[in-house]
Amino acid sequence: MTAVRRVRDAWRALPAEHRVCGAAAVAVLATMLLPWYSTSRGVAVPRRGAQLVEDSQTALQAFSFVEAAVLLVALGVLALLFARGERRAFHLPGGDGTVIAAAGIWASLLIVWRLFDKPELGQGVSVGLTWGIYVALAAAIGLAVAGNRLRAAHRPEPPLPAAAPPRPPDAPVEVRVPEDRPHLAETRVLERRPDRAPLSRELAARDTAEFGVVPPEDAPTEPKPPAPD
Repeated sequence: MTAVRRVRDAWRALPAEHRVCGAAAVAVLATMLLPWYSTSRGVAVPRRGAQLVEDSQTALQAFSFVEAAVLLVALGVLALLFARGERRAFHLPGGDGTVIAAAGIWASLLIVWRLFDKPELGQGVSVGLTWGIYVALAAAIGLAVAGNRLRAAHRPEPPLPAAAPPRPPDAPVEVRVPEDRPHLAETRVLERRPDRAPLSRELAARDTAEFGVVPPEDAPTEPKPPAPD
């Protein structure tokens, strides 16, 4: 199965609320290709003096820890939704909706931080803001709202695989014939039940000699006769 088919099948298997969260995460990811910052710097031109050169930078071009954190938030939400589409069984604290809403709020706070603390893009470069960063902020807020709607929908998560029940202490212990001794075709079962007679030392020694099996340490043995006076 190709990767494209897996992504398509996972998307089709998602409920409507999960798809809205996925669309919001893709929107946040796409806004990183938009111009977030405007730059201007003075350039000396021969016989013309200094001229002002203006340009713009996308979030990926002006990449720092803030833009990296926003990118990881979007990719993390998409990875979570892909796992849910493939019916992976795991539980998150508070559920998927709470985690996605928290991711959207965190991305929104990071972008708001960038509104006041602009990145340094070089010496002598003046940095301003442009329309792309406001679109990114709207997409991050939309991701938080979509996560809150998913939390309110109370979608059940895939059930965890049932754990194997613990072995009762009075269950029989099966001792099989070792593979390197094929001439022994018998399989013995050592019963450790209170209603059965305890294993004797002679039986344990015989099983050890014939089958190469050491009985468990907690196997009951016959009590020793009292020493004569």
